[in-house]
Amino acid sequence: MYGRFSGHDSSTVSRLVGIVILAIIVHVLIKIIRKISEWFTTKTHAQKNPFDFMTQKPKVISLIQLLANGVTFGIYFFALGLILQEFGVNLMAYLASASIIGLAISFGSQGLVQDMVIGLTLIFSDAMDVGDMVEIVGTTPVVGRVEVIGLRFTKLINYYNQEVFIPNRTIANVSRFPHGGVDAYADVQLPLGADQQKVVQTIESIARGMWMQFGTIILSGPLIGKVETAQGGGWTFLRVHFIIWSGQGSLIETTFRQHVVRAMKVFDPNYADWEVPVTYRAGAILQVVKPDVELSSGKPPIKDPHAPN
Repeated sequence: MYGRFSGHDSSTVSRLVGIVILAIIVHVLIKIIRKISEWFTTKTHAQKNPFDFMTQKPKVISLIQLLANGVTFGIYFFALGLILQEFGVNLMAYLASASIIGLAISFGSQGLVQDMVIGLTLIFSDAMDVGDMVEIVGTTPVVGRVEVIGLRFTKLINYYNQEVFIPNRTIANVSRFPHGGVDAYADVQLPLGADQQKVVQTIESIARGMWMQFGTIILSGPLIGKVETAQGGGWTFLRVHFIIWSGQGSLIETTFRQHVVRAMKVFDPNYADWEVPVTYRAGAILQVVKPDVELSSGKPPIKDPHAPN
């Protein structure tokens, strides 16, 4: 009798030891997978990897993360089966029952399946990519920068710096801003008889101040054109080019215009709002060229290649 209980205890201890060893192995494997995933997807200059040319593509990053999550789930799934096998559960029966349960859950969770299918479609298609500025029309329209395209949710960052999680199945339409935002052009008419260099410096200072104050809405530094004469007219103007979030044109039409009009009244007391018209259009890729006017600070404004010749 003593030998029988001793053998039973020995078998139990060996099973427990096996489970502990299995848990340690699983933990180490998961850590390794996560480290490899982070190593592949890192973009920092301090931790560049030999395959950095691949990880610069956001789709590759999303696929690596999805692959890592899938492998992690598979390891946990089979590890649980091996642990149950130690307690007398047949491994093949466990796999078969898990498949049946998974099928039943998939039928009962059609929304989840739709999220996954649409998520994979978004990843493999060119509808949008990580880093794009998009407007997603679903339950409610949302504008933001794409941070993650997952199997359940697509995460955007809006201009309030809020994280917005959109269920993939609710995505009905995607509008991509090809250059990261909307191009707004403010054509500032210069007061007659004013010192052009002082006027340009004043306008450039206001534009830079707007960017510093509203950096979440104005996506990049304003581009300053050169002083031009209007065709068919006798006035001169300076074009200021902003790239802004969609739907935030009032920042340029109201705030920027008011600041400019207030500053121009120093040169001309009769200066009016209509002398700063604002227009919008699809932009092209911008280039930095040498400006014609140097500022008193010694830092020249960035020239706008869209300024009229």
